[in-house]
Amino acid sequence: MQERSSVGELAEQLRRELDRYSPGGKLPSSRTLVERFRVSPVTVSRALAQLAAEGLVVTRPGAGAFRAPARTTPAPAGDTSWQEVALSAEGAAELVPRSVDASGVLVSLAAPPPGVIEFNGGYLHPSLQPERAMAAALSRAGRRPGAWGRPPMEGLAELREWFARGIGGSYTAAEVLITAGGQSALTTALRALAPPGAPVLVESPTYPGMLAIARAAGLRPVPVPVDPDGVKPVLLADAFRASGAPVFVCQPLFQNPTGAVLAPERRREVLRIAREAGAFVVEDDFVRRLVHEDAGPLPRPLAADDPDGVVVHVCSLTKATSPSFRVSALAARGPVLERLRAIQVVDTFFVPRPLQEAALELVGSPAWPRHLRAVATELKARRDAMTGALALHLPEIALPHVPSGGYHLWPRLPDGTDEAALTAAALRAGVAITPGRPYFSAEPPAPHIRLSFAAVAGTGEIAEGVRRLRTACDEVLG
Repeated sequence: MQERSSVGELAEQLRRELDRYSPGGKLPSSRTLVERFRVSPVTVSRALAQLAAEGLVVTRPGAGAFRAPARTTPAPAGDTSWQEVALSAEGAAELVPRSVDASGVLVSLAAPPPGVIEFNGGYLHPSLQPERAMAAALSRAGRRPGAWGRPPMEGLAELREWFARGIGGSYTAAEVLITAGGQSALTTALRALAPPGAPVLVESPTYPGMLAIARAAGLRPVPVPVDPDGVKPVLLADAFRASGAPVFVCQPLFQNPTGAVLAPERRREVLRIAREAGAFVVEDDFVRRLVHEDAGPLPRPLAADDPDGVVVHVCSLTKATSPSFRVSALAARGPVLERLRAIQVVDTFFVPRPLQEAALELVGSPAWPRHLRAVATELKARRDAMTGALALHLPEIALPHVPSGGYHLWPRLPDGTDEAALTAAALRAGVAITPGRPYFSAEPPAPHIRLSFAAVAGTGEIAEGVRRLRTACDEVLG
């Protein structure tokens, strides 16, 4: 993190000094900058690359860095107001308008302002990511024979086999497709299984990104309530009968946001109900590799106990590695697999082969199980730190379920709490949180917030973040 900070500081200093040089004028040599600012050659190289990307500097191999020529006056902006009519007219002809609201997704993707503690993050903090192992894997992958060639459309056979073994049951490599991240896999699955205008059953609450996918595809999300044992089978059966939905999307393991795990007896019921309805179950197995140290044995994926092809399984390496390590898998059996493959090819052709090769190198290295054990230990420590801090500083916030996997908690706020006001007050106090409303496809039964403990630097930052949240609650709750 210190290196990244130094790069930004040096780039800003050089940016301020550019006026000393005429266009085309040569900047000091890299060696001079290293000595003057007491930074590493790598920092100088990255700072100059940043200025080059901004169009302020031109670098010439062997010659050095030069101030870029003066920019020409930009052309006046055009009139794009006609698009309001065009896009509105397009939506008016649709049974279900394909409105795209990405706000619920952006909350967990956008970096907070400097100094703000990130309780809204959806990925591991850099200190928890296997950066060295990934770098080594990518380096080895780039030297593999054929690494930069075109991969099979379905993905590398060895990687598909690895994912199939992770699913278990009788799954084989032939029933697995490699995709570019879980979000892409879910998008492909919903497009394959439900026509525009169709209802789709979703857990309530559920991941906002999945709701955004459904709505962007012109689907109608129909909520089915979840409790600490997962989705309620009786209500699931009622929802299938009432809606005629062709698909149910669920997260049976450490559900987002509740952390619920689908109970053993409910697993069988969910598969039976969907099979009788002639519908598919999309299983989003997104955090199986983010189990906590005290979790005990995990239940198998639903797909492992489904010989009839009811389940379309989605799993990913991204959550356990890095937001940029977007390698995931779609698994299915029967005729639906060909439809999934066709949509995947049309949308993306294939996942870049170097990334697939790097994934194989990573999961096959001794560093991989060590990384998973380290993350399991650290996530438990962070979860315990956050639950303890909440109990101490915010006893009025209920925490009905503490999960043994995943990276967040789902506290219930006192009745009548204004989530938006609390979120804004928390940001003013220096901590970013996620309001609960975007996780519901219909009216929420109570106010909630989601608090992530994975994107922060450590337990000390968790304690400070909860203290800041106390300040925000004092302002909003009175």
